[in-house]
Amino acid sequence: MITAAAADFAAALPAGGVLAGLDVGTKTVGLALCDGGWSFAGPAETIRRTKFTADLAALRTFCERHKVAGLVVGLPLNMDGSDSPRTQSVRAFARNLGPLELPLLLWDERWSTQAVERAMIAADVSRARRAEAVDKLAAAHILQGALDALCMLPR
Repeated sequence: MITAAAADFAAALPAGGVLAGLDVGTKTVGLALCDGGWSFAGPAETIRRTKFTADLAALRTFCERHKVAGLVVGLPLNMDGSDSPRTQSVRAFARNLGPLELPLLLWDERWSTQAVERAMIAADVSRARRAEAVDKLAAAHILQGALDALCMLPR
């Protein structure tokens, strides 16, 4: 199941369980995880993209290792909320995750990378360290936004 509605996503999930956030780029996929109570998200790792079959295998291993119950995928919408070629690419990537058999929430990720970059610059993180961490930190930012929305839903 793929949805952009937090309520539908929550209804498709088992009670509790770890969620994973994905920041899908052309060269990498940043991954983040949350706690079982859906309170906080943290960066996990970055997968260097190759062929989709290898990307899917790496994601399957990650999800199995961490017992992931659902995925939150950042959707790079244009500033006016419309789709772009990049948005369509991420939607296709999300559809291709079907073999993982996990509920999937498409989450608006506008400004996520910029917010993370600004925070790292403010913390005086070097350019090299920023490049190394930005994808998984953006995934955590995306996941935290979804967690905040999910926690507002009636249980």
